[in-house]
Amino acid sequence: MKLHTIGGYSEVGKNMTALETGDDVLLFDCGLFLPAIVGVAEREKNPTEKSMRALGALPDDIYLDKHNLRSKVRSILVSHAHLDHVGAIPYNAYRYNAPVLGTPFTTEVLKVLMQDSSQRINNRIIPISPNHSFNVKGRKNYAVEFLNMTHSTLQSSLIAVHTPEGIVLYANDFKLDNTPILGDAPNYKRLKELSKIGVKALIVDSLYAPDDRKTPSEKIARGLLEDVFFTTENYNSGMIVTTFSSHIARLKSIVEFGKKLRREVVFFGRSLNKYVGAAKNIGSAQFTKDVRIYTYTKQLQKAMKNINKNKKHYLVVCTGHQGEPGSILDRISRGVLPLQLSKDDHIIFSSKTIPTPINEINREQLERRLKKHHVRIFDNVHVSGHGGREDLRDLIKITNPQHVIPSHGDLKKLSAGARLAEEMGYTLNKTVHIMQNGKSLELKK
Repeated sequence: MKLHTIGGYSEVGKNMTALETGDDVLLFDCGLFLPAIVGVAEREKNPTEKSMRALGALPDDIYLDKHNLRSKVRSILVSHAHLDHVGAIPYNAYRYNAPVLGTPFTTEVLKVLMQDSSQRINNRIIPISPNHSFNVKGRKNYAVEFLNMTHSTLQSSLIAVHTPEGIVLYANDFKLDNTPILGDAPNYKRLKELSKIGVKALIVDSLYAPDDRKTPSEKIARGLLEDVFFTTENYNSGMIVTTFSSHIARLKSIVEFGKKLRREVVFFGRSLNKYVGAAKNIGSAQFTKDVRIYTYTKQLQKAMKNINKNKKHYLVVCTGHQGEPGSILDRISRGVLPLQLSKDDHIIFSSKTIPTPINEINREQLERRLKKHHVRIFDNVHVSGHGGREDLRDLIKITNPQHVIPSHGDLKKLSAGARLAEEMGYTLNKTVHIMQNGKSLELKK
């Protein structure tokens, strides 16, 4: 058995890992490097594979050609619907004679993304319900389970591949939330059963391995939102909330609180429309039945002019929490869109700035523009979708793998994950392994 770490081991994003066993290869994830595509939509409506590779936005899966592995790929297994895990599929899935598997929400998001950008792939797209399995056929057959796991989008999963040499468990991304707002708690029962069968290798999200904490439940984020919505003087003020478009549970809380305030809830932005549309398509967005969603410029402008007449009757939810150029909040702050900001309007960031240099610069500039209007800013009304160091410890304890491979981060984050495993009795370079992009690891029997 070999693991090939193609993307997501030298940076946060463009996740892709290849599991080679005998004459078969199974791919985990196929994601974008999001900092590389900031502003691309404004420059190029439908970027090509060539231009995306030139930007460094795609995982370098040419590695598989160089090692004569591409023809052996039997499936592309996608853990969840975030772009840094699923977003590269429209650009490079054609390279593989293999189906794409993911949970219904994940596959629906993929279809909506491709429809929006007039892209298509010939690969069969197969939805697998959470806590169900699929038999991947190669020279040998492999039972693949999509185990329910909590994260910051719907129907995230840990993927368990049963091989003759043991189970490979792919855990990108995860948090251990026992009281989720939408969906079920993690499938601890099955994880314990897999541990008894024997987990050969755990590939595990180490984004917050350096942080000595357990990540709070989404119910805490709901409480934080409730505090801001109901314990501030906002009855005559405009209210704008910005959050991750893919965070359907967070959007549910925002909409429910907006209705309690007797405000009409309005969503602005194409990204929100895509993810909410996918959630509606699988029956998981009943809370949006009374929400108005606007995406096109003329629609936006007309709706915003109406809102200006009496802002206290509306709750605006929009894109732009990272300060992304061209996002709705960015254009409002620049005066490009007609929604007028006034003194004491509430701008609520139900998010955390993803710590990359470009995001931090964009966000700082956005705040500077917003503050010129003397608005009230409520920052970091949020809890993460990624487990901290203690969540990582618990997952390792539950699954008891022979080998631990930290993932989803740069060297600093992966090293923190490795140090934790060493504390738990693993040995560096023998049973815990720090990998980088474009490397391989052979796990002997």
